Amino acid sequence: MNVTLLAGGVGGARLAHGLDLALGPAPALTVVVNVGDDTELHGLSISPDVDTVLYTLAGLNDEERGWGLRGESYATLTALADLGEDTWFTLGDRDLATHIVRTAGLRRGEPLSAVTAHLARQLGVRPRVLPVTDDRLATLVDTPAGTLGFQEYFVGRRHADAVLGVRFDGAASARPAPGVLDALAADVVVVAPSNPFLSIEPLLAVPGVREAFTGGPGLRVAVSPIVGGRAIKGPAAQILESLGHDVSALGVARIYADLVDVMVIDERDAELAGPVADLGLRVHVTDTVMGGPPGRERLARELLALA
Repeated sequence: MNVTLLAGGVGGARLAHGLDLALGPAPALTVVVNVGDDTELHGLSISPDVDTVLYTLAGLNDEERGWGLRGESYATLTALADLGEDTWFTLGDRDLATHIVRTAGLRRGEPLSAVTAHLARQLGVRPRVLPVTDDRLATLVDTPAGTLGFQEYFVGRRHADAVLGVRFDGAASARPAPGVLDALAADVVVVAPSNPFLSIEPLLAVPGVREAFTGGPGLRVAVSPIVGGRAIKGPAAQILESLGHDVSALGVARIYADLVDVMVIDERDAELAGPVADLGLRVHVTDTVMGGPPGRERLARELLALA
């Protein structure tokens, strides 16, 4: 069985890990990752969602925070602050090595997808990890304070601003990275429990991706990031509310109703199974809150069994 996961953020990385465990050693999993969060700081190219997926699949991530590397140190960040640099974006010493390698590869003219493949090999990552595009794609968040770049909104201002809209600068001219469209023809294509607006929509904004996703031959499954009216992590609930959607698994299902065949919701939202089914979707109710590796693998196996 070939499986593709559309992912961004911690929820996407954790489900990628679960699918990797469930599928075993065969190279059957492709993870297509959001790059709308990418930024440049201190002269380095940083791809936060790509790195979260890589670190999690490599077993190196900081499980407590959900991002970054376990056992990290911050001597370089402290030195940068001593030299008068703004250090609002936390970069660990070992994490910096990843960004240095990425930046060097990009400056040699290598596409982001090739650099990501190199990093994955060096980290011992088994699945294929693909940035959705090698071209520039920047998520812009419209707020009462004005339009903010993603990292300014999310990290700099701690996603405290109401979100009035989300745009993807560069999307119109971006092209899918090599392998992305083929990956969407997998037997099962899963939308991770990632933020629908900040993690999944940037993927679908790249020309050709939405069409390949909806027109693929495989089963299309989405996992709700909202459980019991709350987001497991991040500002998904606040954005649903500020954009006029129900803050519930049903609200998420309405967003994905024209995209997927099956909606997976948490057992705490079992009473919403009927209304979700009324949208024309198959519904699977289970424990969607992934803890450690066993919980991730269990959920992944349930998703694969839907096919």
